[in-house]
Amino acid sequence: MRILTALAALCVTFPAVATPQDRTERLLGELADAPGPSGYEEAVRGVMVRELTPLADKITYDGVGSVIAQHGASGPKVMLDAHMDELGGMVRRVTPTGFLSMQMLGGWLDQALPDQRWIIIGRNGPVHAVTGIRDVHVVPADERTRVFSRDSLYLDVGARTAAEVAALGISPGDPVVPDSPFVALPGGRYLGKAWDDRVGCAVVIEALRRLRASGHPNQLYVAATVQEEVGLRGARTAADLIKPDIGIAIEGGIAGDSPGRSPEETQAVLGGGPGLFLYDSSTLPNRRFVALVGEVATSNGIPLQKDLVQGYGDDSAAIQATAGGVPTLNLIVPARYTHAHNGIIDRMDFDRTVNLVVALIQRLDAPTVARLRSFAPDR
Repeated sequence: MRILTALAALCVTFPAVATPQDRTERLLGELADAPGPSGYEEAVRGVMVRELTPLADKITYDGVGSVIAQHGASGPKVMLDAHMDELGGMVRRVTPTGFLSMQMLGGWLDQALPDQRWIIIGRNGPVHAVTGIRDVHVVPADERTRVFSRDSLYLDVGARTAAEVAALGISPGDPVVPDSPFVALPGGRYLGKAWDDRVGCAVVIEALRRLRASGHPNQLYVAATVQEEVGLRGARTAADLIKPDIGIAIEGGIAGDSPGRSPEETQAVLGGGPGLFLYDSSTLPNRRFVALVGEVATSNGIPLQKDLVQGYGDDSAAIQATAGGVPTLNLIVPARYTHAHNGIIDRMDFDRTVNLVVALIQRLDAPTVARLRSFAPDR
């Protein structure tokens, strides 16, 4: 009887997934869960079009699939950008024994790939898979700390033959995404995949919602772009159509507050407010624009984290190099564990980022934008 009682005590009942508390949490969860690796952004695009259409005067698209929502018909052209794609992969080859090799899309670390669950979007619908890992019992001691190359990994869908894989509706070129459902954590933090850059997608939606209600002195173009993770492609094509006077990219940033991080990697922390990149590997922001963001943040009581990050690129670089040169910068919502299956963001950081974006765009009237764009020497 004691043994049965002890066993019963181990049968923990897990709580049901909490119902999202408000519109923003529901939106963040839907965007995070939507599958959308680079080049396969259809599901995310559907959410963005649904949310942006009632807020915009016009919805258009570039030739690679980016969504452009315009609001306002006069004043400087302000491009507010967030990219829809996430890290993922595509099926490369099916072996005779039913395993699948995978072409990675975006900047994965090899150590983030083994023993992970994935979803393959085949012609018959989603198929669950796992990247295998060698059993510790058979791995030689001198290999147990080794990082295995992505080219040595295969997706296992439980098939025995290539014919069984085909019967599941899977073929080379099908997209593969992390299987990492959204979860609301205690204390207003959210666990999920693809915060780079679904958190930015949610920011631009909420910012447009508020700016439509409050008004703003410009032509605002909200661009939800494609293929950022493989070369900032959608930002360039969208900017080619918009021809903006000023550009703002919204990204999932890099929080450096977890154990084992060097302070030189990044200075942002969860809960510390929105971030502003002073440098990344793809771009240098407009210095006057940086000063304006600091002024707007201070006047609105919004904490601002300034950061410099190497090995990072963002859409502001592609926007900057169009239309003869565009003043740009990159604002971020800090996130832990980006470019992996699971990341964490803080709701307060999200809300403050929306506040900052709204206040900033309300300041971007014609004289302010002209000053940001002027490089004439002072007399």
